[in-house]
Amino acid sequence: MKWLSDHALERLREAAESPDLSGTRYRLLERLGRGGMGTVYLAEDSALGRRLALKVLHEPDAPPDLAARLVHEARILARLEHPGIVPVHDVGTLADGRVFYTMKYVHGARLDEHVHSVPATSDRLRLFQRICEAVAFAHARGVLHRDLKPENVMVGPFGEVLVMDWGVAKILRAPATREAAAQTVHATGVPALDAEEIPAASTGLPGSFSLLPADTAHGTVLGTPGYMAPEQALGDTQNLDQRADIFALGAILLFLLTGSRPKSGAAANSSAFSVSGVSGGPGTRVPRALQAICSKAMAHSPSGRYSSAQELAADVARYLDGLPVAAYPENLVGRAARLVSRHRVAVLLVAAYLLTRVLLLLVMGR
Repeated sequence: MKWLSDHALERLREAAESPDLSGTRYRLLERLGRGGMGTVYLAEDSALGRRLALKVLHEPDAPPDLAARLVHEARILARLEHPGIVPVHDVGTLADGRVFYTMKYVHGARLDEHVHSVPATSDRLRLFQRICEAVAFAHARGVLHRDLKPENVMVGPFGEVLVMDWGVAKILRAPATREAAAQTVHATGVPALDAEEIPAASTGLPGSFSLLPADTAHGTVLGTPGYMAPEQALGDTQNLDQRADIFALGAILLFLLTGSRPKSGAAANSSAFSVSGVSGGPGTRVPRALQAICSKAMAHSPSGRYSSAQELAADVARYLDGLPVAAYPENLVGRAARLVSRHRVAVLLVAAYLLTRVLLLLVMGR
C-alpha cells in the first residue's frame, strides 16, 4: 500500500476546507493563511478583475459568536479609513452559511519577517512610528486592537505599513457627554465611534450582531502572551483602555530593537512584573533612552505607561531628532553625549580647528 505524504494530506485537507464561492463574484486562487477564527484566501474579483484577500470562517457550522466576531472585525475595518489600516471591500454569506469579507490584498511581508531586511535602528524606529499612527487613529475612533504583535503588521512593497487582524478589537463606549465628545474631536480631529454608527447586521448576513464591549465576558483572555498587558492577561476586559495597546506597542518596539519577544518574568498578577532583556542579546546594544521608552510603554501599571500612542510616537521622534525623551531624564554627561551625537559634523569641525590651532602654536613656539 502506498501512503500519501504529509504534503499531499495537507493539500487534500485544504481542498476539503476550501469554501464554495459559487453565487459570488469571487474566484478562489490559493490559501494565504489560517488563524484561530478564520482562513484567509487569495481570490479574484471577477467584476473588477483585481486580486483581493477573502477571510472566511473555517467551518459552515461554526459557533454563532465566531460569525459575530468576523462581522465585528469587518465593520470596524470599514470605519477605520486610514492608510495604515487595510480597507474592507465587501461582506456577505456563502451558500453554506459561512460569513466572509473581502479586503485589500497586501503583497508584502509580516513585520517579524521584514525586520531582517532593515538593519538600521533609525529605519526600524520609523516603521514603528507608522504603526503608532495607525493605532492612534483607531484609538481616536474609540477602538482598541487588543492583539498587536509583529505577526499582525504587514509591510507592503512600497514601504506601506498596515495593522492587520482586528478580530478581537474592542469598541469603547462613546464619551458620556457632548463636551467630552467635543474634546475628543478637538484633540484628534477624529470623532469617536458611536454605538449608533454600528448598525445591526444588514440583509445577507445571519442574525443580528452586537458590537458593544459587553460581547467579551469578564475573565476572557484575548491576545498573545508576551504582548498582552498584565491587566489584559488577567481577563479584565471591561476595564481595558488604550493603554493595553500601548503595552503591546512597547513590546513590538522591544522586538524591533532586540529581535526577541519581551520576557515578563513573574506572573502578570505580580508586582514583580518588569521588562527584562531590554538590552538585547549578545552584540545588541540598545541606547538607554530607547530602553527607557520600552520600559515606560510596558510599565506594569497602566498609569505608568504613555497615555496615548501619539505620546509614545512623539518620544521616539524626539530620539530620532537627537532631542531629550520624556521617558529618560538625562544627567549632564548624557546630555553632552547626546548633543555631540546630534551635532557630530559641527563638533568634528570645531575639534579639527582647535587641533590645528594647537599644532600651529606648537610649531611656532619652537
